[in-house]
Amino acid sequence: MNQTYAVELDHVTRTYKRDDFDVRALDDVTLRIPERRFVAIMGPSGSGKTTLLNLITGIDHATSGRVRVGREEITRMKERDLAAWRARHIGLVFQFYNLIPVLTAFENVELPLLLTDLGKAERRSHVEAALKAVGLADRLTHYPRQLSGGQEQRVAIARAIVTDPTIVVADEPTGDLDAVSAEEILSLLSHLSRQFNKTIVMVTHDARAERVVDSTYRLDKGVLIGTDVPTAVAGGGR
Repeated sequence: MNQTYAVELDHVTRTYKRDDFDVRALDDVTLRIPERRFVAIMGPSGSGKTTLLNLITGIDHATSGRVRVGREEITRMKERDLAAWRARHIGLVFQFYNLIPVLTAFENVELPLLLTDLGKAERRSHVEAALKAVGLADRLTHYPRQLSGGQEQRVAIARAIVTDPTIVVADEPTGDLDAVSAEEILSLLSHLSRQFNKTIVMVTHDARAERVVDSTYRLDKGVLIGTDVPTAVAGGGR
């Protein structure tokens, strides 16, 4: 049985101009992330992790090479097409939650659905299911200020999964949390990946992540220096 991939980068380089110099944020990176896996992208600050994440989400563009996500090559997509593709296929989770303080948890999670053709009743059903999945079925009417940091991140994760995206992309999701809340969020992401067969790509400095992810990709100075894949995962198990 052939392995299918959620993300494929082939010889990807991303170069930025800084004064009179070219800075290589990513240098000839080739990697494959299998479908339905929870993976971590790790490395020191300035290693290219965020650049890699931005390429996967279509927020940034490769200088050279090919980026394929969810079976679509996005390398040369036009901006309008990329925005529509991102809305359909990518769920985003950020370090600082990015919740709107004047909206309830329900309303924050509902936001991505307002761009769809779903009716009010269907949107409510999707939002309630997403909040239940992250353990906040009893917090629908709470505002961000009434929630702990861990609960706010759970709302943000519910917002990311409510549209049933192809891939969930998380940028330092535990970076603003205490140790207990961080452990809970990592466990939640692992659970969601398995329960809903979701591909989750997470950039993190959190060493605890290595205990819960299926594999770890390591970057240093823009170069992919290693991939840790447990035998069961490499062989197609879970």
